[in-house]
Amino acid sequence: MSLLDFGLIHVYMGEGKGKTTSALGLVVRMSGCGGRTAFIQFMKGWLYSEVRGLSFLPGVKLIQTGRPDYIYPGRIDPVDFAEAEKGLAAARQALLSGCYDLVILDEINVALSFGLLSLGDVMELLKKKPLHVEVVLTGRNPPPELVEIADLVTDMTEIKHPYQKGILARKGIDC
Repeated sequence: MSLLDFGLIHVYMGEGKGKTTSALGLVVRMSGCGGRTAFIQFMKGWLYSEVRGLSFLPGVKLIQTGRPDYIYPGRIDPVDFAEAEKGLAAARQALLSGCYDLVILDEINVALSFGLLSLGDVMELLKKKPLHVEVVLTGRNPPPELVEIADLVTDMTEIKHPYQKGILARKGIDC
């Protein structure tokens, strides 16, 4: 039996920092109340502090897809398409299994904006979502159709960032 009577769809978007971190906050909450989470990352094929921390939480399954390097528009490799499809297949399995209370699709918005995935495929998957499953889609530039169907949309707006002062990513804080 699920912890949730009904699950909502969230979109965490915007140019500011904190989209993945906000999603991870939900993972901590879900784990703390005994729920199960599938955390599927698109375009992030490397381990870093944030996702290493997931291994300490009960009931959390992490699936990473993507190369161990950043992807830039105009420099997309055929392997990027294959990795994105692998992530979508994992998302489909996790979401439709009904085994999870929370499914995070981290950076799926970016995968869509880079053309690595079909919006139609993602929309069709969300339509099949079991009633009790909460779904979070993160990343910059989500298609308007995702924003429209979401129950909760948060736009992270950057006001200031330490990078503007030349401060690079700091272990335990940014990576």
